[in-house]
Amino acid sequence: MKIIECVPNFSEGRNLKIVDAIVKEIEKTKGISLLDRESDPDHNRSVITFIGEPNAVKKAAFMATSKATELIDMNKHKGEHPRIGATDVIPFVPISNVAMEECVKLSKELGKEIADKLNIPIYLYAEAATRSDRIKLPDIRKGEYEGLKEEIKNNPDKKPDFGPSKLHPSAGATAVGARYPLIAFNVNLNTNNLKIAEDIAKKIRESSGGFKAVQAKGFDIKKRGIVQVSMNLLNYEVTSMIKIFNAIKEEAEKQGVKIVGSEIIGLVPMNALIDVAEKYLKVENFKKDQILELRLKR
Repeated sequence: MKIIECVPNFSEGRNLKIVDAIVKEIEKTKGISLLDRESDPDHNRSVITFIGEPNAVKKAAFMATSKATELIDMNKHKGEHPRIGATDVIPFVPISNVAMEECVKLSKELGKEIADKLNIPIYLYAEAATRSDRIKLPDIRKGEYEGLKEEIKNNPDKKPDFGPSKLHPSAGATAVGARYPLIAFNVNLNTNNLKIAEDIAKKIRESSGGFKAVQAKGFDIKKRGIVQVSMNLLNYEVTSMIKIFNAIKEEAEKQGVKIVGSEIIGLVPMNALIDVAEKYLKVENFKKDQILELRLKR
């Protein structure tokens, strides 16, 4: 059985009735299993994770995008997380018996369908990117929704892969692509000084000369009176969670602040957590078949 994971991000994390309606569109699609949903009011963003066979996943992603287009107005959206549209990003991830090439093909098919039927401009990213400056989401999101309003009309480099060279009146634009599993990992600091989080993010992210396969940005979590280093770990085998956690801890202590907690958004590969346990506990000669639940599944 071919299994693909889809992890769409929607620009709504406060009105849970809207998120419920989007999730309902996914759940009613035959052949889909909903794995996780998380809404963050500070980021004003929801991340939904589901799996299924390729055609079912594509259908569920389109139905969810259609509902988000109906219910989310980007002209009224405010939140800490960078975004370009109501359905901000739709990644396809190969899980079982599926090659990356099939996920790329699926993302192009979905992108064209969204553009044709919903009149939303589509940018292909990651493994599906058609040009080097669209591989990374931060490059596509530069200027965010507000900046893209004019750029898409006047800058040839912002011409979308599918759809019109103007934003949808309320739903903006959407990035669709294919990627390997990533970990959305946030570390919270006991200070309200945003510059500290921004400086740490700059030091650790790959684009600024930091750790490979790490994207990072500093955020102000006003409701809690703290700041956050928010990250995407694009390949935990290249840069592990414990490695980046320790790096942030070291940089924070230089600034006289401490880590108050961390969070994982969405799902995480089991091997990434095993890696943390092994390195933190310094476990020697550990084997995965020592995990009770995995042994029971045999």
